[in-house]
Amino acid sequence: MRILFLGTGTSTGIPSLCCSCDVCTSDDPRNKRLRASALIQNNGFNVLIDTSTDLRQQCLRHNITQIDGVLYTHHHADHVHGIDELRCFNFFNKTVIPCYGNPMTLAAIQKNFSYIFNGEIPMGGGIPKLDMITLDSQPFSVGGVQVTPVDIIHGNMTILGYKINNAAYVTDCNRLPDKARETLSGLDVLVLNALGFEPHATHFCLSESLAAIEELKPKRAILTHINHKFDHEAVSRDLPDNVELAYDGLTVDL
Repeated sequence: MRILFLGTGTSTGIPSLCCSCDVCTSDDPRNKRLRASALIQNNGFNVLIDTSTDLRQQCLRHNITQIDGVLYTHHHADHVHGIDELRCFNFFNKTVIPCYGNPMTLAAIQKNFSYIFNGEIPMGGGIPKLDMITLDSQPFSVGGVQVTPVDIIHGNMTILGYKINNAAYVTDCNRLPDKARETLSGLDVLVLNALGFEPHATHFCLSESLAAIEELKPKRAILTHINHKFDHEAVSRDLPDNVELAYDGLTVDL
């Protein structure tokens, strides 16, 4: 199994529009961050985590021509607004794409993108062909890997992280309930959000992420959903030995 980081930035992407800070103007390619998303690859099967705003660019960059499923964490714009790009995969691969999420997320997607789901024929252009599958807490298999939905807290919402075999992807989180901590303990790889240096109402900051990692004790921890306060090289120097910053294009083989 391989995890490919398609995007590792926060909702604005990095560089952020209208910003001339040192990170946004950096020449280090690791400081160029598209909106957060990842691809799980296993034996020729490709499962997206979220359809980020930058999905088209991400797929072109990595020559992704097949999507076999989507795991949605939640319905915020930066994690969903690339959904229309899925229609190209429908057309060229002659498939309907299963999309997984909790009831709140799928209801919001179906409301916000009603043209996909209302059964009306659009005036010009096609629409994605999607099979929306509601998840509970039970593990399931997709593409030969075992996926366990994990309830996490994002501000005042309960959204999903995903344990995938003995790795996990947790983004847009500011609190881990006790059950999530139990599920996420002792993994080979834990991907966890770390928005910036300052505390935030809906995301872990760096110190909170590091505290969670110390408690959960993964063999390897990778920080994603990063804002423009993090210079990759400078922040990396001070991280614990088993913790690193993700960057767009990073691959992890398990």
